[in-house]
Amino acid sequence: MRNQLAISSLMGLALLAQTPIGQAASNLVFCAEGSPAGFDIAQYTSGTDNDAAEPIYNRLTEFEAGGTAVVPALATRWEVSPDGLTYTFHLREGVKFHSNKAFTPSRNFNADDVLFTFNRMLDKAHPFRVAYPTEFPYFTSMGLDQNIKSVEKRDPLTVVFTLNKVDAAFIQNIAMNFASILSAEYAEQLLASGTVRDINMQPIGTGPFVFQRYQKDAQIRYKGNKDFWAPERVKIDQLIFSINTDASVRIQKLRKNECLVTLNPRPADLPALKADKQLQVIEQAGFNLGYITYNVRKKPLDNLQVRQALDMAVDKKAIVDAVYQGAGQLATNGMPPTQWSYDDSIKDAPYNPDKARQMLRDAGVKEGTELTLWAMPVQRPYNPNAKLMAEMLQSDWAKVGIKARIVSYEWGEYLKRSKNGEHDISLIGWTGDNGDPDNWLGTLYSCASIGGNNYSMWCDEKYDALIKAAVASSDRSQRSELYKQAQHYLKQQVPITPIAHSTVNQPLRASVQGFRVSPFGRNNFSGVSLAE
Repeated sequence: MRNQLAISSLMGLALLAQTPIGQAASNLVFCAEGSPAGFDIAQYTSGTDNDAAEPIYNRLTEFEAGGTAVVPALATRWEVSPDGLTYTFHLREGVKFHSNKAFTPSRNFNADDVLFTFNRMLDKAHPFRVAYPTEFPYFTSMGLDQNIKSVEKRDPLTVVFTLNKVDAAFIQNIAMNFASILSAEYAEQLLASGTVRDINMQPIGTGPFVFQRYQKDAQIRYKGNKDFWAPERVKIDQLIFSINTDASVRIQKLRKNECLVTLNPRPADLPALKADKQLQVIEQAGFNLGYITYNVRKKPLDNLQVRQALDMAVDKKAIVDAVYQGAGQLATNGMPPTQWSYDDSIKDAPYNPDKARQMLRDAGVKEGTELTLWAMPVQRPYNPNAKLMAEMLQSDWAKVGIKARIVSYEWGEYLKRSKNGEHDISLIGWTGDNGDPDNWLGTLYSCASIGGNNYSMWCDEKYDALIKAAVASSDRSQRSELYKQAQHYLKQQVPITPIAHSTVNQPLRASVQGFRVSPFGRNNFSGVSLAE
């Protein structure tokens, strides 16, 4: 039966592809680059997972389309107490949850759903979390598990969050995908029936599109939510993610009108795409960073001198020229220059393989020492060709006596194993999520983010004190000064080697209207329509 369903679904997508999609104005195919690990988005951090979950859910707050400003969503308004520790959210009335074959909601969205969503992440003894044990990397890496003192229902449409200490980025943080609101009623039904894992693979939300089905490495199908609380934002009847890991295949499908939107084109393809009158390519500076991360829990990478030597041996200019091909900017810092509080006084150590070789000898590293170098299997906005980058690094480090053995896994497995610290060195990157410096300096490099997005496994008390003091201040100038100190210290300790900030180029058919490129690298189809 499962094979019959798979064949039927693929035939459906093929038939849709054979007809020029522009003629079926209510259907949109998005050529995605990878398969999500699941749809219970609080568990995941990659852009692939976030894109797949985005159509399904809403949060209390959300980011304006194409921007970084926070606007109301499931909360219509909120107040903050004078001491900055209490947030009172007034919830939107009449919002309906989706239904599926196993679940039909008996009530509208209310405060109980907010309490379930956050208390599951806060309380390890929460019944649903006990039944379905999982971790919440964003939530913990930002310290929300420690800082949210309580989430209380004042009445069915009012929720009060109380914090232990001031968090200047709190409203931005809960606009992120991990804070998507789940149905408490659906969770109760799953718990009673012993099918708790369906929350991950049969998701229920309040978003503009209703999940229908998912075939790994093939497709995800959604339908427009006719009961969405903002009906003017639902202009597509069928949204299909066609999963293609090969960038050239995605571009071919775009040109043949087999998909209407895609992402992460190869730099070499851009001139032809921009010249095609049937297409549009939206270009903007990337709010991202591609970097090398050193696992400081592994020898000899626990030695600062070794990390300094490896950093010094990387010919970054050659890598940026070959990998990004004019669509990237050399990076020297742990976050992009478009982020407020960025310190442009930070400079790279000069490229010097001779000195690097001597430093490795002085540190007792033997000639021919082997280290694993993990390379991503997919294109990302911050790295269009991780395989080529890894090969160039392999050559650079061979010149200083290090044998780098290139390793790769399927994307979900790559992330899982990296978070577990199985690598020696890995290629990774980040696209900012909320416009706040803490989303870089806290989320990627703090002690709390080990096991989440801190792939270097680096934990330094001095660094942590700086970023904790910064996020606890409501004075932006004071925060900026603390973050600049943290950037300098990060540069000195070399848990990472920044490589590049890439330019984002988003190709789509000329018929697509209302698509906005997110500074956070998300692909959102709310409000998108097709020209007739």
